[in-house]
Amino acid sequence: MDHSPVTGRVRSLDALRGLAICGIMLVNTWQHTLAYRKSTSIDWVMGNLFQSRFYPIFAFLFGMGFALFLQSARARTGRPRLVLLRRLVVLALLGAAHWWVEPGEVLLPYAILGVTVLLPASFLPTPLVLLAGTGTMVAAMVTAKPYVLIAALFLLGLATVRYGRAARLASPVVFGTSAVLAVTLTWWWNHSPPGGGVYQAAALCGAAAYGTGFLLVVRRTEVFEALGRMALTNYVSSTAVILTAAPLLRSDGTGTAVVGVTLAALVAQAAFSRWWLTRYRYGPLEWVWRSLTWWEPVVNRQTGIRDPYSPVPDPHRPRSEDEPRDRS
Repeated sequence: MDHSPVTGRVRSLDALRGLAICGIMLVNTWQHTLAYRKSTSIDWVMGNLFQSRFYPIFAFLFGMGFALFLQSARARTGRPRLVLLRRLVVLALLGAAHWWVEPGEVLLPYAILGVTVLLPASFLPTPLVLLAGTGTMVAAMVTAKPYVLIAALFLLGLATVRYGRAARLASPVVFGTSAVLAVTLTWWWNHSPPGGGVYQAAALCGAAAYGTGFLLVVRRTEVFEALGRMALTNYVSSTAVILTAAPLLRSDGTGTAVVGVTLAALVAQAAFSRWWLTRYRYGPLEWVWRSLTWWEPVVNRQTGIRDPYSPVPDPHRPRSEDEPRDRS
């Protein structure tokens, strides 16, 4: 079966995306300090426990989000892939603007890989998508190329939704296995650095352990859901925070300012995201992205007493019956 429709928003995916946003900002902040100070113990912690452990989660969820949006678009238009192409083009334009401010950011490459990898793969039967994702993953481990790994995770995310596993990612077996492999491979890398993609394999296993462990352990996920619902807004705004805090980060020889700046920014983003989503269905950049995708202003004002598409309820307004109820 190629497509298993998912009804309603998968809140665990929003929470997992929020976790990835937190980790990505921490690593990005840290990376901005490396050229301005000597190595400290915090660098070992970041390099072995956090670096490259969160973008795989984000990439996997991007592939899942692609599949979920395609399912949703089929209910609204007879040409869903054309809408998806426009969605990716808009993301590329946003990414190009972000790249001009912060070279090396991921939005533009994600959009390009979405067009060149995910769109063609959406025409394939699900078993072939899974096979392509697995083969690309093997190539990523051999070549140690991050964008090959991202392409593999895109495909595996697409296959996961098609097989109806979107809401069932938490697995004690996956957590335990990936945690053991992450520790083992990281130890191997530190004591006898091999060639190939051993570090990348360690990071990928770490990402799987963090993601599944988070879903298994964390029960109150509203804050992470809010961050994940506004992932685009929070990702772009984190760049502004890092660049603004650059003088402080560069003057701190210990690296501890990385943690302080990141925590302060994430607390502010979480509070703003929660506040915003009590009033609106989409974050500011998410609304722009969606409106340009559909080429019309989408309804954004929150009107539900308990909106199942938001991590927080809006107690002030009744929901109108004609309000759009798309999930992606």
